[in-house]
Amino acid sequence: MENLIKKAYTQSIKNKRRGDEEEEVEAIKRIILNAKKIIIATNNQKKFKVISDILSRVVNAKIEMLNINTNCADLTRMPAVSKGLIAVDTEEADVVIARGRLGVPGSGSMLVIMDGKGRILSASLSPSSVVHKEDIETRIKKEIIDALKRVGIELKTDDLRKD
Repeated sequence: MENLIKKAYTQSIKNKRRGDEEEEVEAIKRIILNAKKIIIATNNQKKFKVISDILSRVVNAKIEMLNINTNCADLTRMPAVSKGLIAVDTEEADVVIARGRLGVPGSGSMLVIMDGKGRILSASLSPSSVVHKEDIETRIKKEIIDALKRVGIELKTDDLRKD
């Protein structure tokens, strides 16, 4: 991943960057699919179950819930990212997944997938719950499926019918 990042940085500096390259997306996909340990940055059992149920259909990793209250992240400008970084700083994991408020109250939510160094691999956004009016489990399921799909990890329709 580091070499791909350096290459992209160099392209940007030279004003030669013309968007993502297939090898970059494949590298992200490999990181997620080959993860041995994934931490979900929540101590909310419902949120953990929704995310881990979907993940277990595509990865063969040990999936654990963060055993730290992450409410303090709500005091930051990007709570979802801050929750992920709390997990990165306190756990050894190949991949971290966090879900929380996008920005200011009312801005909606974000589910973010990070590598063990805290680099964002993928994410998905949702509008405020007063706009989408779905229960949290349904919304989180849509977010994790969307975040995986963004990097080419598709769930089969049969997998989604298991709920």
